[in-house]
Amino acid sequence: MRETPRPQGTAGDTGSELPQRRPGCAFAHATGASGSGTPHRSDGRPPHTPRGARHTGPTVRPGTTPPVPGRTALLVSVVSGLLALFALTTWQIASDGPLRGLDERTGRALVGHGGAGFTEFLADLGNTQVALPVLGCAIVWSLVRGARREPLCAALAMAAVPLLVVPLKDWIARPGPLTGATGYYPSGHAATAAVAYGAAALLLAPYARRAWMMPVAAVLPTVATGIGLVLRGYHWPLDVMGSWCLCGVLLVVLGLVSRRSRRRSSSRTPSC
Repeated sequence: MRETPRPQGTAGDTGSELPQRRPGCAFAHATGASGSGTPHRSDGRPPHTPRGARHTGPTVRPGTTPPVPGRTALLVSVVSGLLALFALTTWQIASDGPLRGLDERTGRALVGHGGAGFTEFLADLGNTQVALPVLGCAIVWSLVRGARREPLCAALAMAAVPLLVVPLKDWIARPGPLTGATGYYPSGHAATAAVAYGAAALLLAPYARRAWMMPVAAVLPTVATGIGLVLRGYHWPLDVMGSWCLCGVLLVVLGLVSRRSRRRSSSRTPSC
């Protein structure tokens, strides 16, 4: 602190006044000096709170305040599209609509293509004996790394698959391509593969150096399972498509919960 005498007054001033105390670094941040028109403080400087100095975006909202409305709108659009496509497919299959006829003609034309051993291997990727251990390893790894909510949500998403698929199978009662037995829509193997590999990718993505590789690693076995099921004649193409739409909604919700949980955990971590 230092005392700075006031400058000499004008001709109409009488006498001298005591010097006023001012902080020594009063003009260290002189970007908002008096008279600059800044409404925040009398000396023109913004308040010393982080929110007061934050610039807002073009929509007059803090630029860093989550969640981002654009991302939320995109997720809503994706979920709405998947549900609409699933509803359309289910309606066509249940009412024996023209889309069902096209689906069965396409399925009959595809059955038997590809090597039997190879297509059988692809279809087996949707077996619980294969898909569930993959998800189990991802859950264990996530727990070891300190996550709690994400592994639980992934396990709940996997448990929701039979709760959603089995009643639909009994209600639609669609015959299979090579058998008169019913209960083929939607495909349980395709649903198991989609949720198991997709949830495993969501759990492992935060720990991967190249996070973009995890969705690719989930999509490849999921699509391969669907191709194998159709080529082997275990399911019609729309059986697989319906399962993907239904389980896609589960994965979007799981991804949203995981993102919010990680954001909440990072906000509780003390910054240096």
